[in-house]
Amino acid sequence: MKRLLLSIAIVLSIGEANAQKSLDLGFGTGLTNYFGDLGNGEFMQSSSTRPGVEVTLRNIISPKEVSGMKYSAFNVEARLSWHRIGYDESKSLSGLDVSEMRNYNRGLGFRNDIFGVSTHVSYTYYPNRHKPLYKQGLALFVYGGVGIYHSNPKADLFRGKIDINNRYYFWNDGTTRDAPEGTVGANVIEKDGDYETSLKDWHTEGQGSSDETKASKDMYKNWNIGIPVGFGFRYGVNKAITLSLEVGYYKFLTDYLDDVSDAYATYKEIEQQFPNDPIKQELAKYISDPTGKGTDGYVDAYTSIRGNPGITDSYSFISMEIAYKINWKPEKITALFTR
Repeated sequence: MKRLLLSIAIVLSIGEANAQKSLDLGFGTGLTNYFGDLGNGEFMQSSSTRPGVEVTLRNIISPKEVSGMKYSAFNVEARLSWHRIGYDESKSLSGLDVSEMRNYNRGLGFRNDIFGVSTHVSYTYYPNRHKPLYKQGLALFVYGGVGIYHSNPKADLFRGKIDINNRYYFWNDGTTRDAPEGTVGANVIEKDGDYETSLKDWHTEGQGSSDETKASKDMYKNWNIGIPVGFGFRYGVNKAITLSLEVGYYKFLTDYLDDVSDAYATYKEIEQQFPNDPIKQELAKYISDPTGKGTDGYVDAYTSIRGNPGITDSYSFISMEIAYKINWKPEKITALFTR
């Protein structure tokens, strides 16, 4: 372990022996907007807005002191992130009647907390790279990179524990109730906000099954590759503190951030996944098709499509960040591990 730490210290010490090095440690928070297979025809999916947090280590490449530069235009940064995305097709939208909501009748919904680590290459246009940022005004930056992200889409489909008697019923008048459409005395209820159902566990599109009437699909993975890109503006408050406004876009190689990609599970596929278990089969039918209006359990051009597998999922993240400059002298770090 001591040798590993010494090696890291030597890498950090490359350059002038007495040169002072610095990194920016940024803490950002903002809002996501989801783009995927769910939606009710909104502009920019405004009802999908959810929170997010990022921690970024920036300016990993230090400019050479002999050049007199304070900053490198091209640089590298590393980021840890938590982004929550989601959408609920059964939720009423202000100013719209149920009949105007494109996908209300299928009632799909999800929430996904996406945790990731990524590295980016950035370019910042500094008006004058020889001066500290706080003496320059705004600096425009752009970046692109790659990361690995963990996701697990969940849904709020029950009042309390997962039990078919606790399911929701989505009526044509736009209400959610505790009994089927037309039931006298059925109560209007609110979803409890507990995302208790891990959608992947219920094979909502027949993943892992075989059905000769349609192509079989493999189970999707919780770990996925994402490609973050973005731009923004950075402002130096003083020698130590920098503020940033950033617009990021995260494009993924998976179409299952929302658990929706292709077609509903057929009843045959559900029986394969939960053999000799009528209780779980009934639950799986409901979880795949909450309103019961999406599919009759068989492959049919009019009732079996859930999403578009040709376009993978993505989301945007608009954030504000405050960063603090950390300074150190490399020879002191090296000395710490060579005693």
